[in-house]
Amino acid sequence: MAVQVSVCGPRECTEREWDHAYETGRLLAGRGAVVICGGYGGVMAAVAAGAGSAGGVVVGVLSAADRSAAGPDLTVALPTGLGQARNALIVNAADAVIVVGGSWGTLSELALAMRRGRVPVVQLGGWRVVDEEGRPPGGVLHAADPAEALRLTGLWE
Repeated sequence: MAVQVSVCGPRECTEREWDHAYETGRLLAGRGAVVICGGYGGVMAAVAAGAGSAGGVVVGVLSAADRSAAGPDLTVALPTGLGQARNALIVNAADAVIVVGGSWGTLSELALAMRRGRVPVVQLGGWRVVDEEGRPPGGVLHAADPAEALRLTGLWE
């Protein structure tokens, strides 16, 4: 069975986040991983385009009950009708979770992945969570670039 990596990120993203997501998708596809994402715009569209450019398989887990707004670079679009609750499906289907950028929905995916506790969670840019004393709570691995993000998953050692 192929390795499955979820890539999470905001629907509206910066150019740098787009570039990081695209390259992450391209690198994952090059390693034969199935890419799972939310299936819409921004980081989700970028990772799908990157994986598609390398011949990869991209599964979009959609919040809507239909596929009408699904990204054009998805291999498979799964309409769930679950709204943001679909974020749990995205992170639970993964052997690792890579977070690119930050938004409230992205933060919920990061939190769900950390609560799951069974897979590596790697963050590439985006928001930083700190405790009341300003310290990071630990557990999330931080990468400087897409290649390091893949390395930090530990899936290809």
